[in-house]
Amino acid sequence: MSRTSPDGQSTIARQASYRALIRLAIPVILANIAAPLLGLADTAVIGHTGDAAALGAIALGALVFSFVYWGFGFLRMGTTGFIARATGAGDHEEARAALTRALLLGLGIGMLLIPLRGLISPLALLLLGGSEDTRALLHEYIQLRIWGAPATLAMFALLGTLIGLGRTRHLLLLQVFLNGLNILLDVYFVLVLDLGVAGVALGTVIAEWSALLFGVWLLWPLVRPARGTPWPWSLLRQRWRATLRTNSDIMWRTLFLLAGFGWFARQGAALGDDVLAANHVLLQFIAFSAFFLDGYAFVVESQVGQAVGARDRQRFRNVIVRSSHLAAGTALLLALLILLLGHWGVHALTSLDSVRDVAINQLPWVALYVAVSCAAFQLDGIFIGTSESRPMRNSTLIALLLFIGTSIALMTWGNTGLWLAFLLFVIFRGLTLGACLPGLYRRHFGLRDVG
Repeated sequence: MSRTSPDGQSTIARQASYRALIRLAIPVILANIAAPLLGLADTAVIGHTGDAAALGAIALGALVFSFVYWGFGFLRMGTTGFIARATGAGDHEEARAALTRALLLGLGIGMLLIPLRGLISPLALLLLGGSEDTRALLHEYIQLRIWGAPATLAMFALLGTLIGLGRTRHLLLLQVFLNGLNILLDVYFVLVLDLGVAGVALGTVIAEWSALLFGVWLLWPLVRPARGTPWPWSLLRQRWRATLRTNSDIMWRTLFLLAGFGWFARQGAALGDDVLAANHVLLQFIAFSAFFLDGYAFVVESQVGQAVGARDRQRFRNVIVRSSHLAAGTALLLALLILLLGHWGVHALTSLDSVRDVAINQLPWVALYVAVSCAAFQLDGIFIGTSESRPMRNSTLIALLLFIGTSIALMTWGNTGLWLAFLLFVIFRGLTLGACLPGLYRRHFGLRDVG
């Protein structure tokens, strides 16, 4: 007997073929690559119409909101697991209630951030510094941009839902709509109306709210109750505790991960400005690689969650094995490109010879990091898709403590020792989370064998 998903799509357990997984991953990869285009557009319009202070304010403002929003990434990840499992089980009411809980949580947190703008702005100015002109423009940018927070955080819920449903093409469409509209508004408000930094912030706010409405329209069959079906308020109430617990665990996991990257930057800074700058350049290669590896991880989230919901052991195995093959192959290809072409990338990103020399010397470590990091990405996808958030939190904390310890021990080797410790950080993440995989399998399928 076939099941129908809450959005009307068939969820008969499909064969998790390599072609099907690639077809699902490509829109995610394209959406990931499209996201940074917005920052480039903001920079371009201000760079051609404003001064250095305006350009600095845009750069610092984007950093502030990236940090704030990254901390609430659990709204996306937590929603994906609940939606995927409900979809796999054919539980329309729970899927609808899960989306409603996430939307309410995102809107609520976003609304709380608005009155906190009086604290966010001074704190950002204190931590980031800048000239008086830059600080004044940054304050103006934050005061305007914060009004888009409820829309952005609520849209995290929509993105998580689209991933959980496996509707990756709609994910790409939503991302293109958001970025395309924002770019058009940037051009109009800055180049035509000459609103400067305020125009960039205003364009972003309008685009964020418009994208939220567009996303709700895309998911309207899931958002509204089926004809003759009452709204599942009881499910909405019953599952709040599980939702908050899962989101809390993922939030801590994100903070631990952020602490690891912060520690890496701190240790690099202790080795001098050239090392700090070179490591920042090299991290761009890792960030670029993440666009591709995240594509497979997102697919794993939806497909594994649906397999667990349907209690389809074979599909669960097929998704993990085949997506991991694809992710590992992609990671090895990316690592090879870094080894072969990395020095060209370093020269493109910086003209400082001293920084270039430090960066090029560490390229083999960067390539090795990318090659082995696919395991951590894949395992994150498995645990997010099954809403197993506590192992993610605990494993990231253990990996962070091990990373800090090894980095201190290896600092006698300078930046090479730091990169070796950073490599061990991503290996620790994979090993500690991988050790939890058999337990996850037993909890959901009641069997001891994983292979």
